Amino acid sequence: MKKDVKTLLKDNTMLIVLVLVFIFFTITTKGMMFQPLQFNALITQNAYVFILACGMLMCMLTGGNIDLSCGSFVCLIGAIGGYLMIVRQMNTAVSVILLILVGIIYGCVLGFLIAYVDIPPWIATLAGYLAFRGLGTQILSSNSSTGSLAPFPDNFLTVFAGKVLSTKLGELNIPCIVVGVVASLIVLVLNFRTRASRVKKGYEADSFAWVLGKTVLLDAVIMLFAYKLAMAGGIPTVLIWVAIIVLLYSFITGKTTIGRHFYVVGGNREAARLSGIDTRRVMFLAYLNMAVITVITSFAVLSKVQAANSTLGTNYEMDAISACVVGGVSAYGGAGTVPGMLVGALLIGVINLGMSLMNIDANFQKVVKGIVLLGAVAFDILSKKKSK
Repeated sequence: MKKDVKTLLKDNTMLIVLVLVFIFFTITTKGMMFQPLQFNALITQNAYVFILACGMLMCMLTGGNIDLSCGSFVCLIGAIGGYLMIVRQMNTAVSVILLILVGIIYGCVLGFLIAYVDIPPWIATLAGYLAFRGLGTQILSSNSSTGSLAPFPDNFLTVFAGKVLSTKLGELNIPCIVVGVVASLIVLVLNFRTRASRVKKGYEADSFAWVLGKTVLLDAVIMLFAYKLAMAGGIPTVLIWVAIIVLLYSFITGKTTIGRHFYVVGGNREAARLSGIDTRRVMFLAYLNMAVITVITSFAVLSKVQAANSTLGTNYEMDAISACVVGGVSAYGGAGTVPGMLVGALLIGVINLGMSLMNIDANFQKVVKGIVLLGAVAFDILSKKKSK
């Protein structure tokens, strides 16, 4: 029993850290962190971390590879989007399609260079990191005396900004509560269905008591979020996008053949190649996917900021990498899950929000996140050494 408890604590270390950090900031901010508006801010201000980290996860699974260009690419997409929708006043739907095509083209070029020309990922993406922000800044300065383009069309902003069936602040939003109840029931059914399936097939499964306790805690967190968001005016539109993307990537990594290929390639690329897996195609898809998810991240960021400027996307790549590593994605590849990444992204978001509420200097915030990242990597390495 002691060994089981020890294993459970080890497997949920970052989740425990997340809870402790949230409690710490709730106390130090004198309860401000627990207010409904801050729950809303945790989602809206950090949506880019959740979305971008899904793409970064797929890159890291292939062998600890990363994309350093995604933050600068957000800036470039913002600049091009501003030029199309504001300067040229092009139709919003057409502009969005063109921006997605830009992402696909970049993803194909980047994926080809990495997968088929064998340029190291960090070199190929470092080139984008340096070039895209400069190109984006040039586009903005050429079309605006202030170096910023705004406002974006309302029909573009409403796709990612705003709330679903919104109500006044402080007034209980019933649809939000209903969504929370439905989500809780889905979690309940899925958890026990998964356990029943594993028991039926003769696989090792968690005890009934553990699954019940885990489900109760998870449902309690869902209902807490639902209540706080209900009191903050309703469900943020961007939360729906985040939920769709997270569920999609969770399905891909956990239930599809191509998802399993990412893990196999990251675990042992040569063995994967010898077993018949097209390792180059996997690498190509990882970076094509990353480029497209970066474009979607750009839409969410532009809708929140409502302007395109040269600072858009600054350090986004670092937050995405941190969310993955802190969430248990191996720095060497082949290991990591979407739920784990989600915990890491939440932890990064809580740290961002908590330190902002405490008016901590932005430079010191970077120091704290650097320490958290280093601690997570050290924990991962030491845990693997101990298990051996």
